[in-house]
Amino acid sequence: MAVSLLYMGCSTISTSSNKEMAELLSSINLSESVVQNSFYPEAGVKFCDSVLEVSKSSYQRDYATLYKAGALLQLGREQEAIRLLQPLEDHMDINSPVAASTHTSVMKTLAIAWLRIGERSNCIYSHSAESCVFPISGNGVHVKKTGSEKAIAIYQSLLQANPSDLESRWLLNIAYMTIGEYPGGVPPDYLLKGLDTDSGLKIKPFTEMAVSTGVDINNMAGGSIIDDFNNDGNLDIVTSGWGLTEGMHYCRNNGNGTFTNLSALSGLSELTGGLNIMQTDYNNDGLKDIFVLRGAWKGNYGREPVSLLKNNGDGSFTDVTKQSGLLAFHPTQTATWADFNNDGWLDVFIGTESKDPNLFPCQLYINNKNGTFTEMAVRADCAIYDFVKGVNSGDYNNDGWPDIFVSALTGEKRLLRNDGLRNGVVHFTDVADQAGIKANHEPGFGTWFWDFDNDGWSDIVVNNYNFKGSLSVYAAAEALHQPIDEKAGRTILFRNNHDGTFTDVSEAMGLNKVVFSMGCNFGDIDNDGYPDMYFGTGNPSYQSLVPNKLFKNIGGKRFADVTSSGRVGNLQKGHGVAFADIDNDGDEDIYIDMGGAYIGDAYQNLLYINPGQSTNHWLSVELEGVKSNRPAIGARIKISFKEDGVERHVYADVNSGGSFGANPLRQHLGMGTALTVDSLEIRWPGSGTKQVFTHLVADQFLRIREGDSQVKRLSLLPFSFAGKGLPGCAPER
Repeated sequence: MAVSLLYMGCSTISTSSNKEMAELLSSINLSESVVQNSFYPEAGVKFCDSVLEVSKSSYQRDYATLYKAGALLQLGREQEAIRLLQPLEDHMDINSPVAASTHTSVMKTLAIAWLRIGERSNCIYSHSAESCVFPISGNGVHVKKTGSEKAIAIYQSLLQANPSDLESRWLLNIAYMTIGEYPGGVPPDYLLKGLDTDSGLKIKPFTEMAVSTGVDINNMAGGSIIDDFNNDGNLDIVTSGWGLTEGMHYCRNNGNGTFTNLSALSGLSELTGGLNIMQTDYNNDGLKDIFVLRGAWKGNYGREPVSLLKNNGDGSFTDVTKQSGLLAFHPTQTATWADFNNDGWLDVFIGTESKDPNLFPCQLYINNKNGTFTEMAVRADCAIYDFVKGVNSGDYNNDGWPDIFVSALTGEKRLLRNDGLRNGVVHFTDVADQAGIKANHEPGFGTWFWDFDNDGWSDIVVNNYNFKGSLSVYAAAEALHQPIDEKAGRTILFRNNHDGTFTDVSEAMGLNKVVFSMGCNFGDIDNDGYPDMYFGTGNPSYQSLVPNKLFKNIGGKRFADVTSSGRVGNLQKGHGVAFADIDNDGDEDIYIDMGGAYIGDAYQNLLYINPGQSTNHWLSVELEGVKSNRPAIGARIKISFKEDGVERHVYADVNSGGSFGANPLRQHLGMGTALTVDSLEIRWPGSGTKQVFTHLVADQFLRIREGDSQVKRLSLLPFSFAGKGLPGCAPER
């Protein structure tokens, strides 16, 4: 039955398909709420209660109590967990080897529960711009210190029993930071030196403005898109959370320092779930649609559908997944939209998670040019079976056909070269081995194509997600210069050799830092023309409390970790990342969807406003395809200018950046100190047609329509977020 709603300022639309998808997701949520699903702690609590009610075995009761306390923590019920754990700690016989091991688990769970209480009462309920930003200082220091002080006592006890416990050592130092007593208050034997110092290059600190703008949405892990969804020139924010009870959020940028919450009016709030989201224009109508990815990490319980949400142009979205032919129940968190067969319409490749016995091939949906798709992965020779965590598309060999890079947790890396059409069907060949990429067998996560050194050839980033246990262990080992695994958690950079091969230049480029990236993306924070990168870090474990990371590109020659001076190293779990000039002032800001895998690990999203790192200049370019796909995804932009008398080129491909978080399709290009662009060259996707525009003035927003001889200059005025303090998109706290 169709249900009609009248939207404020919008036309009346049918919401029957939205309701159908919402009901489907609700039913899946109910079916997934079982004790065997580790991401549904509610079921775990009920199971433990049933064991405690009937069991007379002290071992079973102790184990059930410990398990229940962990589940309560995952639900954000820390005080209840502590009430269970304290008597358990008191009565255990630690002389028994089994009991001693369990006792350590009890102590560690108790410590993290107290640490979480400190975070909740100071960083969440009394959130400030400096909350949980590593190294913790200023207003980030806890006013209510009890939680951290209790945790400190337990971590010291654990370290007295086992001085080599690196996890406890890292968390002890963090706890001292939260109460303002690092480094002086940390016992010398347990001190990790230098955590509060910055090495190498320093930048101006970003200002966290999510609270004052009302975009501090509190959710679990999820995705983020920054783009212009109503074509008014201002960049809006859309976010998701992976929980199937968490609706999406749509924050319209009003262009004056405020946002309007359109989540309910748009129909997005009733559509739940989505570990990752991205924008597209599947029907070439000039309105950006939304693609939602669900089911990742859940194993037997990940059979959740993707959603294609059509932008109706009136502020509302309609779920057209079923009508478009995209409805499938393959677990995924990653996809890439491109015109793979160069027919002027966007197709989509979806990376899926396969692990015996749940085998799901990656999917390639070719656009039928009428709002529907046909799945053709087998015919295109790209129906990969693997635990895929990241996919991205780009033209690495400059032949005009978009290729695909696939990153998997198994360590397999695939470079799918687009061979063009065979018998009318696009075809791919995996050339990772001959390209020199396959030899790297580290577990992979987020990935992207980019031209980090501006030589006109696309390079590849892929993040290493190899770890055993808590990430805090690796952070402590790095601080102590104790190698555990020299590649664990690193960022891998493959430089394009211009001949179909790549060279791993990670170490030479200074990317030998522990990161453990989940969400990731790139942008140019200082308009020097060289793209920088930001990573949201973590894993589901509460003990994995490591900072997000920002790396600055130094002229394409090396990368410098500028996290500390930039004040962007939040310790909570980081996911969808987007770089964008959201305040129209000519420099790129950073938005990140925060939060972990459990209700109790939800956290506010963050908006880091760039203070202006330099007096460098820039050009913002938005393309509109005519023969090409309408948003011009896959177009190659090259600007040429002279800086200090030396000719330079800066390249950008139209896409949303990394594979976990979505930048605007509008491209921001830094120009260094140059005041004018000698030439702006566009290679349009599909046809390969080139257009060149000359003698353009810097610091402008431009819109270029394929085939037009003139550029259109947009009159977007800069604005400030300071002091607005409006409720915006975030729900009332």
